[in-house]
Amino acid sequence: MSAPALVTHGRYSSSSIKDRPTYRWPNGTGLAVYIAVGVEEYSFGEGLAEDLFPGASKPDLVNASWRDYGNRVGAFRLFERLASFGIKPAVLLNTAVYDHAPAVITAAREIGAEFLAHGISNSHTLAGMNPQDEAAYLRAVVERITREEGAPPAGWSSPWLAHSPATLDLLAAEGFKYVADFRMDDQPVWLNTQTGRLMSMPYALELNDSTTIIGRQASARDFAEMIIDEFDEMLEASTTQPLVMSVVVHSFISGQPFRLRALTRALEHIAARHEQIWLTRPGDIAGWAEERMEPVAR
Repeated sequence: MSAPALVTHGRYSSSSIKDRPTYRWPNGTGLAVYIAVGVEEYSFGEGLAEDLFPGASKPDLVNASWRDYGNRVGAFRLFERLASFGIKPAVLLNTAVYDHAPAVITAAREIGAEFLAHGISNSHTLAGMNPQDEAAYLRAVVERITREEGAPPAGWSSPWLAHSPATLDLLAAEGFKYVADFRMDDQPVWLNTQTGRLMSMPYALELNDSTTIIGRQASARDFAEMIIDEFDEMLEASTTQPLVMSVVVHSFISGQPFRLRALTRALEHIAARHEQIWLTRPGDIAGWAEERMEPVAR
């Protein structure tokens, strides 16, 4: 009796990093690094929410105030710190921020941030949406960013990293060039969709202050050491291959003063080696890599 075939998602197939085209980033280096900042807005008392104190009494002003710190204080301090190191971040943007915290948008534009579509609010999730509603939701996000920024977003990152069975097909159909949700690789990977080409941009599932500091209760110092160790290891590995490293932080988490101080040590470590890396934005990585990757989805 033969073993039953394993069920797979079919969105990408097996591919060894050793068997792919070799190239360098535009400045001749092997390691591209981008920093993503989650700038989010929540609907009070309904939908999903990230909480510091789970199970707080209702109405939950305590957790709401902690999240609100990000768009009142934390985002500005993060942007200022990144700019001091010459870092132009990727902003994972809930479009509700345009209405509720417009000064944050202005500050992000001033430091040359790239805006990635990140839904309307982080109280939302794509999980469970039917294709028609999800397509309309994606279109509303694209239209708002296009109206405000003068061009559609190249990248998408899902609220809560959640998807429906149709999400990737709908993203490709809507014209997105890449999605930053997955970490199956250290290089961009073409995804299989029914509607067109869509790149998976390496996205830090663990170098992410939400999953690691809040979700797994790591300290800010532990998080900074993780970033430094990842950077040093990937810099060494990038001598022969083009690689992508990402760091994901949120305005209400790493924007807190004690965490920002620890994060700064990691940023200093990376910036001190700026001549050995390409410190850039994911849209720039996607634009350079797309013509140099394997020509078909794998």
